[in-house]
Amino acid sequence: MFYFETNEGFTLQVKISPNASSLAIKGIFTDSDNKDFLKITVVSVPEKGKANKELIKFLSKELGLPKSDIEIVSGETGHFKKILLKNKSEQIMAKFDEWNRKIQNDS
Repeated sequence: MFYFETNEGFTLQVKISPNASSLAIKGIFTDSDNKDFLKITVVSVPEKGKANKELIKFLSKELGLPKSDIEIVSGETGHFKKILLKNKSEQIMAKFDEWNRKIQNDS
């Protein structure tokens, strides 16, 4: 699972691919430790935080959360990121389920 519920909200595990041709969710990546990451491509280049800003803006729009409720807690300079979503709403769970269905249908 690419997300976990925490006391503060949800932790989302993301594998970001910058400098892509489109901004989109591209599926699930499973690493060698069997950890799942949501694969997201962004158009921005990975310099001066541009790709991270685009990622946060995208998640904000997709999840209906203010950008201030989305925090990169680890992996700020790498491809693998842990993102804290400071909200536990049913709306977020519904969006995760929607992403899972779409990913499974696209496979």
